[in-house]
Amino acid sequence: MSRVLLINLGSPSTPDIKDVRRYLKEFLSDDEVIDLPKPIQQFILHAFILPFRPKRSKAAYERIWTQEGSPLVNNTQKIADALCRKTGWTVDIAMRYQQPSMRTAIRNIVKDGVKEIVVVPLYPHNAMATIGTTRKELNRIVAQIDSNLKVYFAEPFFDHNAYIDALVASIRPHITSTTDILMFSYHGLPERHLLKADVTGCHCMKVTECCSSECSSMRACYRANVLKSSSLAAKSLGLPNNKWRVSFQSRVSAIGPKWLSPYTNRELDLHPRVGLNNVVIVCPSFVCDCLETLWEIDIEGREIFRRAGGNSFTYVPSLNASPDFINCLEEVVLDARNVGSYEPK
Repeated sequence: MSRVLLINLGSPSTPDIKDVRRYLKEFLSDDEVIDLPKPIQQFILHAFILPFRPKRSKAAYERIWTQEGSPLVNNTQKIADALCRKTGWTVDIAMRYQQPSMRTAIRNIVKDGVKEIVVVPLYPHNAMATIGTTRKELNRIVAQIDSNLKVYFAEPFFDHNAYIDALVASIRPHITSTTDILMFSYHGLPERHLLKADVTGCHCMKVTECCSSECSSMRACYRANVLKSSSLAAKSLGLPNNKWRVSFQSRVSAIGPKWLSPYTNRELDLHPRVGLNNVVIVCPSFVCDCLETLWEIDIEGREIFRRAGGNSFTYVPSLNASPDFINCLEEVVLDARNVGSYEPK
């Protein structure tokens, strides 16, 4: 088997404000994330985001930071270690932003004499701000370091049977007879990202129930992906449609007003007011527990729900290095190597 490289989004190296600011500046300067003309992007970043967000993010990171460091980086490494133990493969990790960097990972892989790698972006659902930017940047780095290196990219695994099985196995123990609603909370995106991903140019947000119909744009559409994951998981759990909902979190209002909705924080505030007092919430777009799950949902979201009068709030941890998810990644790697997309240079 070729070398395996798992890539996640990234994290500040410490919760110090200078490192948080450095991370946010790199992340939000990516044209695939804030997809606006560069002068406008940088104006928004320096006028509305960097003067304020690092301080708020610093406080949040300090609440979840561990003795080992960043939860995201540590959980990604634990996934790599578990996959290595199960398969015997050499498994490296890298982050799209900050450390450990993709450039260092590729340089070390080439230095070891490796001729081909299987790359698995640890984002189950397709989006230009995750898989798109990771693929583009990795290809750029490989072209600079060794254009002869064969790179096999794993496809988004949002509807892979093993992923759905792992997701369902993580949720099932938390569903009881008293559960009022299961919330699937996904990272939000500006609606314009969906329009840019529409390969037809005439389907997304132009056709009624566009995300529920099979079409050539479906696999490229983030919202269609997350709805598919949720419906498959809910069906496997035996939940009727009125027992589960999809919502979106982590929006950055400075980037633009039209984000995917409904918003998770508003749903958590609303649910107790309409009699949904016992909530189970899972975040399938994050395979590793991180700031967005540990702080935004398990701490901040829990408090929103409590203040609104909710009774029981159950956060389902991310898949992390669970055996079911490691089995999933093994299948994803094998699929990528056997039938996945090879990136010729």
